[in-house]
Amino acid sequence: MGAHPKGDAQIKDNRIAQTTLGEWIAHFPGCLGSKVKDTFQGQLPFLFKVLSVNTALSIQAHPNRALAARLHDQFPEHYPDDNHKPEMAIALTRFQGLCGFRPVEEILGFLKTVPEFRALVGNEAAEELRCGAGDAAHASQTLKKCFTRMMNCEKKVFVDQLNMLVKRVTEEGAAGKDTASSHGDLLLRLHSQYPGDIGCFSIFFLNHMVLEPGQAMFLGANEPHAYLHGDCIECMACSDNTVRAGLTPKYIDVNTLCEMLNYSPAPAGSKIFPCVQDASDPCVSLYDPPVPDFAVMRIQVPASVKQYTVAAVDSASILLVIEGDATATSTAAHSDIPLGPGSVLFVSANESVSLHAASKSGMAMFRACCLL
Repeated sequence: MGAHPKGDAQIKDNRIAQTTLGEWIAHFPGCLGSKVKDTFQGQLPFLFKVLSVNTALSIQAHPNRALAARLHDQFPEHYPDDNHKPEMAIALTRFQGLCGFRPVEEILGFLKTVPEFRALVGNEAAEELRCGAGDAAHASQTLKKCFTRMMNCEKKVFVDQLNMLVKRVTEEGAAGKDTASSHGDLLLRLHSQYPGDIGCFSIFFLNHMVLEPGQAMFLGANEPHAYLHGDCIECMACSDNTVRAGLTPKYIDVNTLCEMLNYSPAPAGSKIFPCVQDASDPCVSLYDPPVPDFAVMRIQVPASVKQYTVAAVDSASILLVIEGDATATSTAAHSDIPLGPGSVLFVSANESVSLHAASKSGMAMFRACCLL
Protein backbone atom coordinates (compact mmCIF):
# COMPACT_ATOMS: atom_id res chain seq x y z
CA MET A 1 0.00 0.00 0.00
CA GLY A 2 1.77 3.11 -1.25
CA ALA A 3 3.12 4.69 -4.41
CA HIS A 4 6.56 3.10 -5.01
CA PRO A 5 7.08 2.72 -8.79
CA LYS A 6 7.63 -1.05 -8.36
CA GLY A 7 4.27 -1.51 -6.61
CA ASP A 8 2.03 1.51 -7.10
CA ALA A 9 -1.32 0.81 -5.37
CA GLN A 10 -4.41 0.54 -7.57
CA ILE A 11 -7.37 2.85 -6.92
CA LYS A 12 -10.56 0.79 -6.79
CA ASP A 13 -12.98 3.69 -7.38
CA ASN A 14 -14.05 3.74 -11.04
CA ARG A 15 -15.22 7.38 -10.77
CA ILE A 16 -11.59 8.46 -10.48
CA ALA A 17 -9.66 8.93 -13.74
CA GLN A 18 -6.23 8.06 -12.32
CA THR A 19 -5.78 4.31 -11.88
CA THR A 20 -2.87 4.31 -9.41
CA LEU A 21 -2.23 6.14 -6.16
CA GLY A 22 1.03 7.59 -7.52
CA GLU A 23 -0.81 9.12 -10.51
CA TRP A 24 -3.52 10.56 -8.26
CA ILE A 25 -0.96 12.14 -5.90
CA ALA A 26 0.89 13.63 -8.89
CA HIS A 27 -2.39 15.28 -10.00
CA PHE A 28 -3.36 16.44 -6.49
CA PRO A 29 -0.09 16.93 -4.56
CA GLY A 30 -1.91 19.04 -1.95
CA CYS A 31 -3.41 15.78 -0.64
CA LEU A 32 -0.05 15.04 1.02
CA GLY A 33 -0.25 18.07 3.34
CA SER A 34 2.01 21.07 2.79
CA LYS A 35 4.84 19.96 5.14
CA VAL A 36 4.96 16.42 3.73
CA LYS A 37 4.75 17.68 0.14
CA ASP A 38 7.68 20.11 0.63
CA THR A 39 9.85 17.76 2.73
CA PHE A 40 9.48 14.76 0.40
CA GLN A 41 9.32 16.53 -2.98
CA GLY A 42 5.68 15.72 -3.68
CA GLN A 43 6.04 12.00 -2.94
CA LEU A 44 4.19 9.83 -0.40
CA PRO A 45 7.14 9.02 1.91
CA PHE A 46 6.07 5.60 3.21
CA LEU A 47 5.01 2.08 2.21
CA PHE A 48 2.53 0.11 4.28
CA LYS A 49 2.38 -3.70 4.15
CA VAL A 50 0.81 -6.73 5.77
CA LEU A 51 3.14 -9.72 5.90
CA SER A 52 2.13 -13.28 6.65
CA VAL A 53 5.43 -15.08 7.13
CA ASN A 54 5.34 -18.86 6.89
CA THR A 55 8.84 -19.39 5.46
CA ALA A 56 11.65 -17.23 6.88
CA LEU A 57 12.47 -14.05 4.97
CA SER A 58 16.13 -13.32 4.26
CA ILE A 59 18.80 -12.14 6.66
CA GLN A 60 19.15 -8.55 5.56
CA ALA A 61 19.79 -4.94 6.41
CA HIS A 62 18.80 -1.67 4.78
CA PRO A 63 21.33 1.01 3.83
CA ASN A 64 21.39 4.59 5.09
CA ARG A 65 20.84 7.35 2.52
CA ALA A 66 24.52 7.77 1.59
CA LEU A 67 25.07 4.04 1.02
CA ALA A 68 21.72 3.68 -0.79
CA ALA A 69 22.75 6.39 -3.27
CA ARG A 70 26.12 4.72 -3.90
CA LEU A 71 24.63 1.21 -4.30
CA HIS A 72 21.90 2.50 -6.63
CA ASP A 73 24.51 4.29 -8.73
CA GLN A 74 26.78 1.23 -8.98
CA PHE A 75 24.22 -1.63 -9.10
CA PRO A 76 20.79 -0.24 -10.12
CA GLU A 77 19.61 -3.73 -11.09
CA HIS A 78 19.92 -4.85 -7.44
CA TYR A 79 19.27 -1.54 -5.63
CA PRO A 80 16.37 0.10 -7.48
CA ASP A 81 16.30 3.54 -5.79
CA ASP A 82 18.53 5.89 -3.83
CA ASN A 83 16.46 6.13 -0.64
CA HIS A 84 17.08 4.74 2.84
CA LYS A 85 14.62 2.15 4.17
CA PRO A 86 14.09 2.26 7.93
CA GLU A 87 11.13 0.03 8.80
CA MET A 88 8.93 -1.10 11.65
CA ALA A 89 7.09 -4.38 12.19
CA ILE A 90 4.04 -4.52 14.48
CA ALA A 91 2.90 -8.03 15.42
CA LEU A 92 -0.68 -9.07 14.57
CA THR A 93 -0.14 -12.61 15.83
CA ARG A 94 2.75 -14.01 17.87
CA PHE A 95 5.65 -13.01 15.62
CA GLN A 96 9.21 -14.35 15.49
CA GLY A 97 12.20 -12.60 14.02
CA LEU A 98 15.93 -12.03 14.33
CA CYS A 99 17.08 -8.50 15.17
CA GLY A 100 20.46 -6.99 16.02
CA PHE A 101 23.52 -8.67 17.51
CA ARG A 102 23.09 -10.55 20.78
CA PRO A 103 25.04 -9.54 23.89
CA VAL A 104 28.62 -10.85 23.55
CA GLU A 105 28.15 -13.24 26.52
CA GLU A 106 25.35 -15.05 24.65
CA ILE A 107 27.45 -15.39 21.48
CA LEU A 108 30.39 -16.69 23.55
CA GLY A 109 28.00 -19.22 25.10
CA PHE A 110 27.12 -20.58 21.65
CA LEU A 111 30.79 -20.63 20.62
CA LYS A 112 31.35 -22.87 23.65
CA THR A 113 28.37 -25.23 23.24
CA VAL A 114 28.13 -25.39 19.41
CA PRO A 115 31.49 -26.66 18.09
CA GLU A 116 30.24 -26.53 14.49
CA PHE A 117 29.59 -22.79 14.89
CA ARG A 118 33.02 -22.26 16.47
CA ALA A 119 34.65 -24.10 13.55
CA LEU A 120 33.29 -21.48 11.12
CA VAL A 121 34.25 -18.47 13.24
CA GLY A 122 37.68 -19.90 14.01
CA ASN A 123 39.48 -20.25 17.34
CA GLU A 124 41.54 -17.09 16.92
CA ALA A 125 38.55 -14.78 16.29
CA ALA A 126 36.48 -16.51 19.01
CA GLU A 127 39.31 -16.02 21.51
CA GLU A 128 39.66 -12.35 20.52
CA LEU A 129 35.94 -11.85 21.16
CA ARG A 130 36.23 -13.46 24.58
CA CYS A 131 39.23 -11.34 25.60
CA GLY A 132 37.69 -8.04 24.49
CA ALA A 133 34.16 -8.63 25.78
CA GLY A 134 34.41 -5.86 28.41
CA ASP A 135 35.43 -3.09 25.99
CA ALA A 136 32.46 -1.93 23.83
CA ALA A 137 34.52 -0.56 20.91
CA HIS A 138 36.76 -3.63 20.84
CA ALA A 139 33.75 -5.95 21.13
CA SER A 140 32.12 -4.34 18.05
CA GLN A 141 35.36 -4.69 16.10
CA THR A 142 35.87 -8.36 16.98
CA LEU A 143 32.17 -9.11 16.46
CA LYS A 144 32.54 -7.77 12.92
CA LYS A 145 35.60 -9.97 12.43
CA CYS A 146 33.79 -13.08 13.73
CA PHE A 147 30.62 -12.52 11.67
CA THR A 148 32.56 -11.66 8.50
CA ARG A 149 34.72 -14.80 8.86
CA MET A 150 31.65 -16.98 9.18
CA MET A 151 29.80 -15.34 6.26
CA ASN A 152 32.84 -15.72 4.01
CA CYS A 153 33.47 -19.40 4.78
CA GLU A 154 33.96 -21.68 1.79
CA LYS A 155 30.68 -23.30 0.85
CA LYS A 156 31.89 -26.87 1.32
CA VAL A 157 33.20 -26.05 4.81
CA PHE A 158 29.98 -24.49 6.11
CA VAL A 159 27.71 -27.07 4.42
CA ASP A 160 29.69 -29.90 6.08
CA GLN A 161 29.53 -28.18 9.50
CA LEU A 162 25.83 -27.45 9.08
CA ASN A 163 25.08 -31.06 8.16
CA MET A 164 27.04 -32.23 11.22
CA LEU A 165 25.15 -29.80 13.46
CA VAL A 166 21.73 -30.78 12.07
CA LYS A 167 22.57 -34.49 12.46
CA ARG A 168 23.75 -33.97 16.06
CA VAL A 169 20.73 -31.86 17.08
CA THR A 170 18.32 -34.32 15.41
CA GLU A 171 19.89 -37.27 17.23
CA GLU A 172 19.94 -35.43 20.57
CA GLY A 173 16.28 -34.50 20.12
CA ALA A 174 15.34 -38.09 19.25
CA ALA A 175 17.13 -39.25 22.43
CA GLY A 176 15.00 -36.88 24.50
CA LYS A 177 17.83 -34.44 25.22
CA ASP A 178 17.23 -30.68 25.52
CA THR A 179 18.69 -29.01 22.41
CA ALA A 180 18.11 -25.41 23.60
CA SER A 181 21.86 -24.82 24.03
CA SER A 182 22.17 -25.26 20.26
CA HIS A 183 18.91 -23.40 19.51
CA GLY A 184 17.81 -26.77 18.13
CA ASP A 185 14.16 -26.19 17.18
CA LEU A 186 14.83 -22.97 15.30
CA LEU A 187 17.92 -24.42 13.62
CA LEU A 188 16.01 -27.46 12.30
CA ARG A 189 13.12 -25.29 11.09
CA LEU A 190 15.41 -22.93 9.16
CA HIS A 191 17.44 -25.83 7.77
CA SER A 192 14.26 -27.52 6.52
CA GLN A 193 13.36 -24.29 4.67
CA TYR A 194 16.86 -23.41 3.42
CA PRO A 195 19.03 -26.55 3.51
CA GLY A 196 22.76 -25.85 3.27
CA ASP A 197 22.32 -22.08 3.78
CA ILE A 198 24.91 -20.14 5.81
CA GLY A 199 22.03 -18.09 7.24
CA CYS A 200 21.13 -21.03 9.50
CA PHE A 201 24.18 -20.14 11.63
CA SER A 202 23.12 -16.49 12.04
CA ILE A 203 20.78 -17.52 14.89
CA PHE A 204 23.87 -17.79 17.10
CA PHE A 205 24.81 -14.15 16.39
CA LEU A 206 21.42 -12.39 16.26
CA ASN A 207 18.74 -11.90 18.91
CA HIS A 208 15.77 -14.25 18.55
CA MET A 209 12.73 -12.00 19.01
CA VAL A 210 9.25 -13.20 19.95
CA LEU A 211 6.71 -10.36 19.74
CA GLU A 212 3.22 -10.65 21.15
CA PRO A 213 0.33 -8.98 19.24
CA GLY A 214 0.72 -5.20 19.43
CA GLN A 215 4.46 -5.31 20.18
CA ALA A 216 6.80 -3.79 17.59
CA MET A 217 10.40 -3.70 16.52
CA PHE A 218 12.01 -0.77 14.69
CA LEU A 219 14.79 -1.52 12.23
CA GLY A 220 17.02 1.47 11.55
CA ALA A 221 19.75 1.65 8.91
CA ASN A 222 22.33 -1.17 9.02
CA GLU A 223 20.40 -3.25 11.59
CA PRO A 224 20.68 -6.97 10.73
CA HIS A 225 17.31 -8.72 10.84
CA ALA A 226 15.10 -11.46 9.44
CA TYR A 227 11.40 -12.23 9.80
CA LEU A 228 10.87 -15.88 10.70
CA HIS A 229 7.20 -16.59 11.37
CA GLY A 230 3.84 -14.92 12.00
CA ASP A 231 1.69 -12.04 10.77
CA CYS A 232 2.66 -8.39 11.05
CA ILE A 233 1.91 -4.88 9.88
CA GLU A 234 5.01 -3.33 8.35
CA CYS A 235 5.66 0.32 7.60
CA MET A 236 8.80 1.72 6.01
CA ALA A 237 10.29 4.59 4.05
CA CYS A 238 9.39 4.44 0.36
CA SER A 239 12.26 2.28 -0.86
CA ASP A 240 13.03 -1.22 -2.11
CA ASN A 241 16.70 -1.32 -1.09
CA THR A 242 17.65 -4.51 0.71
CA VAL A 243 21.14 -5.97 1.22
CA ARG A 244 20.79 -9.74 1.74
CA ALA A 245 23.20 -12.40 2.92
CA GLY A 246 21.33 -15.62 3.69
CA LEU A 247 18.04 -17.55 3.92
CA THR A 248 17.12 -16.43 0.42
CA PRO A 249 17.21 -17.47 -3.22
CA LYS A 250 17.56 -13.74 -4.15
CA TYR A 251 20.71 -11.74 -4.90
CA ILE A 252 23.23 -12.01 -2.04
CA ASP A 253 25.77 -9.26 -1.32
CA VAL A 254 27.83 -10.60 1.60
CA ASN A 255 30.67 -8.08 1.41
CA THR A 256 28.39 -5.02 1.44
CA LEU A 257 26.33 -6.48 4.28
CA CYS A 258 29.32 -7.36 6.48
CA GLU A 259 30.84 -3.93 5.90
CA MET A 260 27.68 -1.89 6.62
CA LEU A 261 26.20 -3.61 9.69
CA ASN A 262 25.73 -2.07 13.10
CA TYR A 263 27.83 -4.35 15.33
CA SER A 264 26.58 -2.97 18.65
CA PRO A 265 25.53 -5.94 20.80
CA ALA A 266 22.34 -5.45 22.83
CA PRO A 267 19.76 -7.70 24.52
CA ALA A 268 16.57 -8.74 22.71
CA GLY A 269 14.39 -6.73 25.10
CA SER A 270 16.05 -3.48 24.02
CA LYS A 271 14.89 -4.08 20.44
CA ILE A 272 11.17 -3.90 21.31
CA PHE A 273 9.82 -0.51 20.22
CA PRO A 274 7.20 0.96 22.58
CA CYS A 275 3.92 2.54 21.56
CA VAL A 276 2.42 5.55 23.34
CA GLN A 277 -1.23 6.11 24.24
CA ASP A 278 -2.68 9.13 22.38
CA ALA A 279 -3.54 11.83 24.94
CA SER A 280 -6.63 13.02 23.05
CA ASP A 281 -8.08 9.68 21.88
CA PRO A 282 -8.14 6.58 24.15
CA CYS A 283 -8.69 4.35 21.09
CA VAL A 284 -5.33 5.31 19.53
CA SER A 285 -1.83 3.98 20.30
CA LEU A 286 1.02 5.66 18.41
CA TYR A 287 4.22 4.01 17.15
CA ASP A 288 6.44 6.99 16.29
CA PRO A 289 9.95 5.90 15.25
CA PRO A 290 13.02 8.20 15.21
CA VAL A 291 12.73 8.91 11.47
CA PRO A 292 10.57 11.55 9.72
CA ASP A 293 9.22 9.27 6.96
CA PHE A 294 6.41 7.49 8.80
CA ALA A 295 4.47 6.77 11.98
CA VAL A 296 1.75 4.19 12.62
CA MET A 297 -1.41 4.45 14.72
CA ARG A 298 -3.21 1.41 16.06
CA ILE A 299 -6.91 2.22 16.44
CA GLN A 300 -9.03 -0.10 18.59
CA VAL A 301 -12.68 0.93 18.80
CA PRO A 302 -14.62 -0.96 21.47
CA ALA A 303 -17.96 -2.61 20.65
CA SER A 304 -19.80 -0.06 22.81
CA VAL A 305 -18.76 2.80 20.45
CA LYS A 306 -20.97 2.94 17.37
CA GLN A 307 -19.86 6.31 15.96
CA TYR A 308 -16.13 6.97 15.70
CA THR A 309 -14.19 9.73 13.94
CA VAL A 310 -10.77 9.02 12.47
CA ALA A 311 -9.26 12.42 13.25
CA ALA A 312 -7.70 14.64 10.60
CA VAL A 313 -3.89 14.88 10.59
CA ASP A 314 -1.65 17.19 8.54
CA SER A 315 -0.47 14.30 6.36
CA ALA A 316 -1.88 11.92 3.82
CA SER A 317 -2.55 8.58 5.48
CA ILE A 318 -3.48 5.01 4.63
CA LEU A 319 -6.10 3.34 6.82
CA LEU A 320 -6.29 -0.46 6.94
CA VAL A 321 -9.15 -2.35 8.60
CA ILE A 322 -8.05 -5.53 10.40
CA GLU A 323 -11.25 -6.45 12.25
CA GLY A 324 -14.86 -5.24 12.23
CA ASP A 325 -17.30 -3.68 9.78
CA ALA A 326 -18.42 -0.09 9.36
CA THR A 327 -19.77 2.47 6.93
CA ALA A 328 -17.37 5.35 6.31
CA THR A 329 -18.40 8.89 5.37
CA SER A 330 -16.21 11.86 4.61
CA THR A 331 -16.67 15.31 3.07
CA ALA A 332 -14.21 14.22 0.35
CA ALA A 333 -16.04 10.98 -0.52
CA HIS A 334 -18.82 11.00 -3.11
CA SER A 335 -20.86 8.45 -1.18
CA ASP A 336 -20.78 6.11 1.81
CA ILE A 337 -17.96 3.54 1.75
CA PRO A 338 -18.56 0.08 3.23
CA LEU A 339 -15.54 -1.15 5.22
CA GLY A 340 -14.61 -4.65 6.44
CA PRO A 341 -11.47 -6.65 7.24
CA GLY A 342 -8.92 -5.93 4.50
CA SER A 343 -10.46 -2.61 3.37
CA VAL A 344 -7.89 0.09 2.63
CA LEU A 345 -8.61 3.82 2.46
CA PHE A 346 -6.33 6.60 1.30
CA VAL A 347 -7.17 9.69 3.38
CA SER A 348 -5.93 13.10 2.25
CA ALA A 349 -4.24 15.46 4.70
CA ASN A 350 -6.59 17.38 7.02
CA GLU A 351 -9.57 15.15 6.18
CA SER A 352 -11.45 13.26 8.89
CA VAL A 353 -13.44 10.06 8.33
CA SER A 354 -16.62 9.22 10.24
CA LEU A 355 -17.27 5.54 10.90
CA HIS A 356 -20.65 4.06 11.72
CA ALA A 357 -19.68 0.71 13.24
CA ALA A 358 -21.77 -2.32 12.31
CA SER A 359 -19.92 -5.12 14.14
CA LYS A 360 -20.71 -6.49 17.57
CA SER A 361 -17.07 -6.99 18.53
CA GLY A 362 -15.62 -3.53 17.84
CA MET A 363 -13.02 -2.55 15.24
CA ALA A 364 -9.25 -2.82 14.87
CA MET A 365 -7.44 -0.64 12.36
CA PHE A 366 -3.93 0.58 11.57
CA ARG A 367 -3.14 3.94 10.03
CA ALA A 368 0.17 4.95 8.45
CA CYS A 369 0.99 8.64 8.15
CA CYS A 370 3.85 11.13 8.39
CA LEU A 371 3.95 13.29 11.54
CA LEU A 372 6.45 16.06 10.83
